Amino acid sequence: MTEYHRALSTVAELDDWILEGPALLEQGEHGVVLSSVEDTTPSDGNFTLWCPEEFGDDVLIEWEFRPIGEPGLAMIFFAATGHSGDLFGAGQAPRDGSYPQYHSGDINALHVSYFRHKWAEERAFRTCNLRKSAGFHLVARGADPLPPAEDATDFYRMSLRKVGPTIDFAINQLPLLHWVDTGEVRGPALAGGRVGFRQMAPLVAEYRNFTVSH
Repeated sequence: MTEYHRALSTVAELDDWILEGPALLEQGEHGVVLSSVEDTTPSDGNFTLWCPEEFGDDVLIEWEFRPIGEPGLAMIFFAATGHSGDLFGAGQAPRDGSYPQYHSGDINALHVSYFRHKWAEERAFRTCNLRKSAGFHLVARGADPLPPAEDATDFYRMSLRKVGPTIDFAINQLPLLHWVDTGEVRGPALAGGRVGFRQMAPLVAEYRNFTVSH
């Protein structure tokens, strides 16, 4: 098993990552702080930050997350590929952080939204959602144990495992989501691809210790 690791102790560790949308990357006290530069159209200030590596089908993705300022939403894309092949290939439509480009555009991907504190209805009943795209298909849902930013006193350890069609997601070793892709939703199970962080403005959050074991 090999490992891709970024401690995220400095912003420079993200120099080769691919940013889509108006994000601000700053040095935090313990990691890298991500926030939006603006909240205007077309992306409404939302952004996606892609790891430069492409991974195979069996992966364990781990990272630490600490919400600093709300409201907002955080998610992770994985097993992401473009309809033309390479997610960053010439045949792909341009992307600027606008959400429909990712869930209903020319991308096949899975994503877990694990901090859904953007809208009042999300904050009133907090869940982690797993979706399969293209097509924005909600395939699994679990409880969200993360507190509001004002009550988050430390980082939370995220763990996302994909082994073939089986996906498991946990926070601080608490299992939250389990789903097996039988191919009944949006075709066969996705295999391999890119990983990326996404935030919805005006969330401010700090990240550290990003690792992909594969």
